This record gives sequence, C-alpha cells and structure tokens, in this order.
Amino acid sequence: MASVIGKRVGGRTYYYLAESARVDGKPRVVGQRYLGTAEDIAAAVANGGPEAAGARHRSFGDVAAVWGTLQRLDLARRVDAVAGPQRARPTLGLHVALAVLHRATAPETEFEEWWHGCLAQDLIRPRPGALTTTGHWRALQRLGPERIAGVENVIAEAVLELLGDDGTSALAVDVAQFAAFTAADCTLPSACQDVLAGLGLVVTRDGAIPLASRFYRRETAPTFGALAVELGEQYPTADVTLVFHAGQAAQLDLGARTGFVGSLPLADYPDLFSRPASARRRVDPERFAGLTALDTRTTVDGTRHRVILTHSATLHAAQYRAFTSELSTTVRELDGLAAALAAGTHRGDRSQVHAEISRIIRGRRVERVLSTTLTGVRAGELRLTRRVDEPAVARLVEEFFGKQLLVTDRDWPVAEVVTAYRARTHLESTFRWLTGPASAGPSPRWDWTPHRIAVHTLVSVLAATVTHLMRREADRAGMNLSVAELLDQLRGIGETVLRHRSTGGRPRTRRILSDRTPRQQALFELFGLERFSPA
Repeated sequence: MASVIGKRVGGRTYYYLAESARVDGKPRVVGQRYLGTAEDIAAAVANGGPEAAGARHRSFGDVAAVWGTLQRLDLARRVDAVAGPQRARPTLGLHVALAVLHRATAPETEFEEWWHGCLAQDLIRPRPGALTTTGHWRALQRLGPERIAGVENVIAEAVLELLGDDGTSALAVDVAQFAAFTAADCTLPSACQDVLAGLGLVVTRDGAIPLASRFYRRETAPTFGALAVELGEQYPTADVTLVFHAGQAAQLDLGARTGFVGSLPLADYPDLFSRPASARRRVDPERFAGLTALDTRTTVDGTRHRVILTHSATLHAAQYRAFTSELSTTVRELDGLAAALAAGTHRGDRSQVHAEISRIIRGRRVERVLSTTLTGVRAGELRLTRRVDEPAVARLVEEFFGKQLLVTDRDWPVAEVVTAYRARTHLESTFRWLTGPASAGPSPRWDWTPHRIAVHTLVSVLAATVTHLMRREADRAGMNLSVAELLDQLRGIGETVLRHRSTGGRPRTRRILSDRTPRQQALFELFGLERFSPA
C-alpha cells in the first residue's frame, strides 16, 4: 500500500512516497522515496514529469552494431583462450574487444575521450575504476608475437564458422598504403623518419573479410609474387586467388601462375578499348548499376588469357569531371603565361618559356588534346597561343573514360570477377579510415616501436574484419554501402541521455533514441539493435 507522508525539517515540510505492508501481522513502512517539497511536486504535476537537469547526445547505432558483431564472433573469449590464465580484470580479451570497438567507431578520437562519453560503458558496465586509459594501453602491450598470431587465427576461424560454405575460397590482396608511423629508434628528433608500411592480406572472396595478414615496411617490401605465396601458406585452404593492379602486372608471370584476377594497362590493348559500346553487355543491374562488360580473350605476355573490358557510368562521370577540371586549370595557366608574354612582364628567353609550358602540361592527360605554338625569337617578342582539339577530347572520352581491363584465369561470372578485383579498393578505403588519424597513439607521446606497430596492425585488421563482416550482411540485405557509409548511417542513430533532478538518492537518467530514416531502421533491425536500446 502506498501513501504520501510529510516530515518537518528546519521549518519546512518534505514529502515521501511510503510503501507499507504487514510484517508479522503488523503494518510497517517497507520502503520510501523522496518526492521533494510541495512546490517540487506541483511543478512536476504541472510539467507532466520531473524537470530535466541536463542532457547529452551520443551515437548509438555504430557502437551497438559493432559490439553486437564482436559478441557474435565471441572475440573476447577467444582472445582470452589464446592468452591463457590471467589474474588481471578486465581480461586481455575485453581490452582487445574495446580497442577494436574504439578503432571501428571513433578512430579520430582519443581513447580516453571516447570511453568517457561513449555508449560502451553502458554495454560493458565495468566495476568503477576497473578500466582506465593507462591500464588499457598497458594491457594491449601484453600482446606478444605468438599471441598476435594466435588471435588472428582464432578470429579467422570464427569468421569461417559464421560464413559456412561461403568462406571456402579467398583472395590475396596487397594494401601498399596501409599506414605511416614515426620511427622510435632515432636519437634526435631531426633524425626521425616515418615508417611507411604495407599490408598483405588474405580475405574472404565474399565480402573481403580479413583472415590473415602480413605487415611489411615499404623499404624492405617483398615482391608481390613472394608476398602472395606467403599469404597463401597462412590460409587453411589452397583456393586462394591473387588480386593485383596494373602496376603489379609486370612483376608476375601470368603464364606460369594459376588463380588470379588483376587489371592491365588499357593503353597497351588498343584493339580492345576501341571496341564500340554495343559490344558490351550489362553485368548485374542490381549490384552494379551502370556497369557493362565485354568478356573475351586476348594475348597477354605471349599467352592467351580471358580478359574483361568493363565500363562504369559512375567512373566515366567522375573521370570526365576530373579531366575537365584539369583541362580548365591548364588552359588558365597557359593563358596567364600568354598574357604575361604579351604585356612584357615575362622576360624569359625561348628555352625558359618552353620549360614553363612543359611544366604546366607535363604528366597530364591534357597533353593528348592540347597543342601550343610559341612564336618569336628574343625575350619580349615571344608570343604564345594554344588550341584544344575537340575531336581528340571526344576520342579520349569515348575510348578511355570509365573503362578498366581485367584479366583472369577463373571461370567465374563477370560480376564475381569484378567483385574480387574491387576487394582491394574496398580494403584500401577501409584502412584509410581506420589507420590515418589513429596512428597518433595515446597522449602525451607515443613511440612506434616494432611491438606497438604490431599491436596497432592487429587491432586495425580486426576492426576491418568486423566492419567488412557487417558490410557483407548489409549488402546481402540489399544495401550496397562502403564501410564508411555503413558506419555513417549507423552513427546517425543517436541517443539522448536526459538527467533528471534528484528527488532523493542518485540522479535518475532516461535514454531516448533519435528518429530513424527508413534505411537506418532497416539497419537497426538487421543488426538487432533493439536488444541494446533503452527499455
């Protein structure tokens, strides 16, 4: 039974909600809750509830979705199994899971700032003071080489368990622009240099989900062929397809290799790029809007191979915009030089003006469509004219823009060949997001020793594993998004935390999720975020 009782303190009456019950046959007050003064109660009734004393907004969807995926992979328990018996709490497994969660959702934010304002505290609920920033970084340093290798292996097993038959074939990919670190083995700041790092990966053919990695310093990089062999030996199956880009093709003997998908320099095959658009067929309108392809065979390095000439309307439009901007800039610079010559303000001789023209045009595609004429002999008499060859522009746009030439020995459908080749692009994009700002390390100073680089690489690879697994699930649900786009959509599902004035005891809080767009709602349901949302 509930009743309101008042207590006089210092000449004022304070009210409580008392809960009464019979104890041993006698009425007793078994609980009470402070309500406040009469004015407090009147204000609460008039406003429909207690007045909020403060509010803060934080992202919800990205943290909850990544954390849910970490739970499905059972990452913390698997890492603890590799680490062996531990006295420390939280365990190393939880620290690694938190590091991956932080890297995947807020790589630009310091860990301490992220942790104190993040939903993760409500998801994990550590003991007060049990998880500190210093303790977190110290725990990660317990990841020695054997543990790092073991963690990578057990998480690869977890991914393959989730994928089932879809994980039986893989791709070997080189991410040459993985990250840059400031070397710690320098005695003077002026002697410090950035360590440019690359990363070889074995990833699933479906979804480009990392399974194994090989970190290397750029100055001691292995050949791409040797890297591919090494990566293939790390993966439990023999069905690994090498993925390479046009710049790496010269390093490979395709006639002696099996299992590859790569690109070739389009300009080396004029008989193909000059084929009319009518020779191409649509690939997969649902997965690749505006993509057409010509599937044929030609001689590559003396051997007949299957080649696929693709044309992307999206890439065509992007290249055309970039080209017109480049042409406009070049014309503007040439016109400025011509005006300076005509006004007599440029007094260079003929060789100097020729050098200036070469500097403006050199190395650009505009060389194919732009011609210049320099008249006069002596300084002050030189005049410059230029002409844009519009028919040449039309030929360039028609023959090259939007096109890519792929080569493979696989008999996969064209859509699967394109998907395999684009895995490298997706991974490069993901690691640019994960490793750029994050390479700063914790404050106030972070020396990138080989061990710390290895730990950083492991966390980055695991973050890519989790986010690419999520991207694959979204793609299967009909949402073709990059990792950055997916996380941005999830981050748009926000949460407002309202703190109400205390009516006795600790201040009460209330969590409210933001309204969601149709796509955000679809992702909310796909990743089961209801279980993490406020009751």
